[in-house]
Amino acid sequence: MSAALKAVPRAPGGSPLIGHALPLLRRPLDFMKSLPGSGDLVRVDVGTLPIYFVTSVDLTHELLVTKARNFDKGRFFIRARSLVGDALPTAPSGIHKRHRRLMQPMFHQARIAGYANVMATRAQAMADSWKPGQRVEVDDELAQFSVATLAETMFSAEISRPAAEAVIRDVPILLKNALVRTVTPRLLDRIPIPANRRFDTAAKRLRTVIDDVIALAHQEGDADNEDLLSLLIAARDSDTGDRLTDREVRDELVAIMFAGTETTASTLCWTFHEIAAHPDIEEKLLAEIESVVGDRPVGFEDVPKLEYMDRVLREISRMHSVPLLMRQATAPVELGGVELPVGTELAFSLYALHRDARLYDDPERFDPDRWLPERGSQVPREGYIPFGAGARKCIGDGFAWTEIVITLATVLRRWRFERIPGHTVNEVASAVAHPDSLPMTVVPRGSEGG
Repeated sequence: MSAALKAVPRAPGGSPLIGHALPLLRRPLDFMKSLPGSGDLVRVDVGTLPIYFVTSVDLTHELLVTKARNFDKGRFFIRARSLVGDALPTAPSGIHKRHRRLMQPMFHQARIAGYANVMATRAQAMADSWKPGQRVEVDDELAQFSVATLAETMFSAEISRPAAEAVIRDVPILLKNALVRTVTPRLLDRIPIPANRRFDTAAKRLRTVIDDVIALAHQEGDADNEDLLSLLIAARDSDTGDRLTDREVRDELVAIMFAGTETTASTLCWTFHEIAAHPDIEEKLLAEIESVVGDRPVGFEDVPKLEYMDRVLREISRMHSVPLLMRQATAPVELGGVELPVGTELAFSLYALHRDARLYDDPERFDPDRWLPERGSQVPREGYIPFGAGARKCIGDGFAWTEIVITLATVLRRWRFERIPGHTVNEVASAVAHPDSLPMTVVPRGSEGG
């Protein structure tokens, strides 16, 4: 370890041999929020491995944008390669650039507009399935909804069912164990405890199902399909003419499932949870939906017009962001006045950044009006990055945002959500910070008290 790195302050609460593994596992969100109190660059030990957490907005911007060429994906993503290979979230820079160029057209606005009908139809079907006064497990419902919607846009209708069923069954198992595997030694992966067996079984089962779907798509050979699978198979590099291998197609599809299901479901869950406690916000949302959409189905063209909804969702995304991401230095680089040698592992938390009192007044309070133009301009652009920043910014942000807005507008017109008395909703760290359990009662609009 270099002399400069030895001078970086170490987070409190570490233990011999295991370092900060316990607070990271037991209370990861609180632990990461506490790190700015120790400095802009803070050492956290995962076992005997030192990881340097970037906690300020300026250093985060350097890491992701201005000095990004000196970093590549770190331990978090290396550990994920066993599941998604060299897909966009995990790929080294060279592969990432090639894959992103191939996939970018699939997430163009024109493509997303075509998917909007699927989103609206499925949201309406979900809303139609509930009964007045029913207790709905909102987190489960929205998880299945987001998976089924994504599956219908990813695969042709004829082959989507086995893939959707596999994702509904297996992705939650994989997500639950992803953060644990990141902060524990690789050696522990091989211990045949139930959690490891469930993870390995789910990963193998999901990969097998997607491989079968890809093989079936080749057999059908329908060039007219507009689903993501067909587009990935047909994609060609404009410079070299190269295509993705079937394994690369599989890995990208699995990665899209991870990125495109939990984020959408979690954002919607937290929104229903928050507006149930803020009837004034709910009334503003309903008035805007009525003004912009009326009684017709919500369309792609409505998304940018729902400006108050945008502020509500920006606030939800601020409060419940990605807990942990990592990078690794690939060249000697200076960060925060510290010279980092090659191989230095760095981490950052969008969740902690978005709740930093140095950036946000009363950051624990749900306040959509903080995104009014006159107030939102007080937060630096680099201080709100729910989908990341720089060359690694999430490729599917427009897709996810469109689905969330369309679903929220469709469901809210039909139902009011009430919290269950006595039930406490806890925040859990996974790919995003999601609710552990969210049962709610649905009440039809227009009923007494609605």
